[in-house]
Amino acid sequence: MKLYFNIGYSAKPGESLQLIINEEGAVPKTHKMFCTENGLWKCEVDYFSKSISYKYQLTGEKESILREEFVLHHLNFPHNYKEFSIFDEWNNKNFPENYLNNKILYNKLNQFVPEKISVLKKHTHLFRLEAPVYNPNWKIVLFGSTASLGNWNYEKVIHLSQTDFGIWETSVEIPENEFIQFKYCLYDKNEGKVIDVEAGENRFAVANQQKDVLQVVSSHYFKFKLYQMYHDAGVAVPVFSLRSENGFGVGEFSDMKELADWTKETGLGIIQILPINDTTANYSWTDSYPYAAVSVYALHPQYISLENLDFKLPKDLVEEYNAEKLKLNYLELIDYEEMISGKWKFLKAVFNTEKEKIYKDRNFKKFIKDNEDWLIPYSAFCVLRDKYKTPNFNDWKTHKKYIAGKISPFFSAKNKEYDVSMLHAWVQYQLHKQLKEAIEYIHSLGVSVKGDLPIGIYRHSVEAWTEPELFGMDFQAGAPPDQFTELGQNWEFPTYNWEAMKADDYTWWKNRFKALEQYFDAMRIDHILGFFRIWRMPISATQGILGYFYPAVPVTEEEFKAWHIPFDFNRYCKPFINDQILWNYFGEDHGKALEFINNNSNGTYSFKEEFDTQRKLSDFFKKNPRGSVEEQLIALCANVLFLTEEREGETVYHPRFNVYNTESYKYLSDWEKKSIYDLYHDYFFKRQDKLWSEKAMEKLPMILNATEMLICGEDLGMVPDCVPAVMDELAIIALKVQRMPSDNIPFYNPKNASYLNVITASSHDSSTLRQWWKEDPALTQKYFNQQLIQYGKAPQELDAHLAEIIMKQHLYTNAMLAIFPIQEFFATDKELTNPKMDNERINNPAIFPHYWRYRMHLNLEDLKNSTDFNQKIKYWVKDSGRL
Repeated sequence: MKLYFNIGYSAKPGESLQLIINEEGAVPKTHKMFCTENGLWKCEVDYFSKSISYKYQLTGEKESILREEFVLHHLNFPHNYKEFSIFDEWNNKNFPENYLNNKILYNKLNQFVPEKISVLKKHTHLFRLEAPVYNPNWKIVLFGSTASLGNWNYEKVIHLSQTDFGIWETSVEIPENEFIQFKYCLYDKNEGKVIDVEAGENRFAVANQQKDVLQVVSSHYFKFKLYQMYHDAGVAVPVFSLRSENGFGVGEFSDMKELADWTKETGLGIIQILPINDTTANYSWTDSYPYAAVSVYALHPQYISLENLDFKLPKDLVEEYNAEKLKLNYLELIDYEEMISGKWKFLKAVFNTEKEKIYKDRNFKKFIKDNEDWLIPYSAFCVLRDKYKTPNFNDWKTHKKYIAGKISPFFSAKNKEYDVSMLHAWVQYQLHKQLKEAIEYIHSLGVSVKGDLPIGIYRHSVEAWTEPELFGMDFQAGAPPDQFTELGQNWEFPTYNWEAMKADDYTWWKNRFKALEQYFDAMRIDHILGFFRIWRMPISATQGILGYFYPAVPVTEEEFKAWHIPFDFNRYCKPFINDQILWNYFGEDHGKALEFINNNSNGTYSFKEEFDTQRKLSDFFKKNPRGSVEEQLIALCANVLFLTEEREGETVYHPRFNVYNTESYKYLSDWEKKSIYDLYHDYFFKRQDKLWSEKAMEKLPMILNATEMLICGEDLGMVPDCVPAVMDELAIIALKVQRMPSDNIPFYNPKNASYLNVITASSHDSSTLRQWWKEDPALTQKYFNQQLIQYGKAPQELDAHLAEIIMKQHLYTNAMLAIFPIQEFFATDKELTNPKMDNERINNPAIFPHYWRYRMHLNLEDLKNSTDFNQKIKYWVKDSGRL
């Protein structure tokens, strides 16, 4: 079979195009293309399959790749032709067909049945367009300049068939031997007419006078008008926060069906949740933190419904179960420890009673077989964690180092750990079944689910135990200081060894996305900035303030000389302490600090070696409390100008964040201050962008191409200039939170949102709107007058009317998605507002660890019956043009 590829591309001298054909199980084949007249590149390929996947790339000298397509072209060839002339267009990742043809589209069109087209031997052209049309009443048609294409007559349009989700095709005979111009149109099946023609210049095709060659006109980027694009509204609520009559003191996967009924009732199309992986480290309330999973695959047992297991509770436990359920459901907030203890008690009772039947269950056996790569290590990890009462595998008496051959016997019936290993595997099986059932029900309503992918892994997790080579175990990830945390954040997660992951073609990430895709249609990537660079700290630090960006272009000793900075290691990289600083930090308690520092006899002091890091001090204070001076001593450790990094046998340097606010900086000469300030500005705001952009473009396209989920990136915080450009090129939906603007302005105006945005009024890391309204009266007044366009003095409380205005400001925008925490929906109705406002906050990043225990104050059953409230929201959603 002969394939003749043609693509228009304006290349510079010295540049050329290549065609890369992917064949499953084989190395991709590269074909050189040749430039003909008018920038048309061609090549001829012998090919012997009825379907093909390929891409184009631009190369420079020595065949270095200058630009490449991140999305493959796919074509299927009809059987009655042996030669095909393919006319292509460059396929950008940020064309609508490439980010809107996703699992959400599949849910919206859940009644879709693929159509077939007939390709006859007399046909000359096959027109193919990728266009995700979310409105089920619309379809794609075309007309053009020739009589066979209707002579631009709306009554003679050619109808295309949707042969797959978002793929439109038609095969026609165009006998005219003339240059062909055409356009695609939107056609309303109910009205029976064309309702719009795509914008921009006419498309074109060439005449085909070769009877044995079918010309394939493969078009991209249907030029939708903004209102014709997919828009949706949604609710954000952690699964643990759901409240129903059937729960056990916490929201469960089964409750998501009730929530979906409510979203359908209100016209909302998206349910957004927090991470749902198992975070069980020590069975205490600190395990409530959903971003510290002990496994990136296992689901959290807290979400299991004891009433929906494959087997019923033993009869002698039913009364006890009902009593505990009543007690826990009565609570305003989650009692994590009582809840998880109760669930495990009843789970073990069911498992031990029905063990023989469970072991014979073919579906359970299949689940183990299908998931053994992660399930066997996870189950063994749980057994050892509980046996040694710690998730820290370094403290276990056995199996400190993971060896697969020594772990697989845990699943041997003769092994003493067999029953408890199977218990953990069976609980995962039940969780998977319950979540899958909930997801399938949600999809049947045309509603989609958006998950949350944590940027890091827990230091004492299955992955850190089994694959330590993929992580930087000697470092900690976090975030630099911001408006919420002046000391930054230390998440204590290890960093990623991206070079090792790249060497394995990012298989770890691809497998992770594949697992998530079982359940989710869209995914929020937490702290997507971590794919550009991560804020990392050495293990010796406890506060985020002592971190630096990695990777980064550091400062070298030669560069200090070039900036005329008199670098002195002890002065610049050690805490600077003199008598005045001691007084500033400790006041009259400064004498107590002398236990930890040496007097250098020159008016300065230095920490004693046994106390010269934050970690050493923190560990000492755990066993030897020193009261009020503890916090100040740890803070004094951060009074440095530069942080050190060992790189390839050389020490390099990174300016400490906000170096100009340190006490150390104040004691420099004026010219020294200016030089360091200029170097600081260059380091943070100029020199890194190219490196960070390159690193992101290495990772993100590979990972994004492994999933059909819509990808959203949480890009809050200190955002480099390269981030919006990369996210736009890869069509990653950016987050806009009104109270967290990236620019130096008090709040973000939703009307400025672009299409590739998800906008919201608050998040799980912020206070609710009602709380925020009372935090800073001066700022609230400015917001009231300037953003809400209200006159006079702002009321002391945020009332339902103002909450409604805020929500509408977000709904009536160009942003693809407007998603609101469920608390903000309640705030728009005085009858449904939670009287205990402070119970509604989910997390406070300034407090670590924080107890994540928010639970809705209303039952989902009651919410579904709040007819007036539900109809009000439905009207807003529909009137704002959101599906």
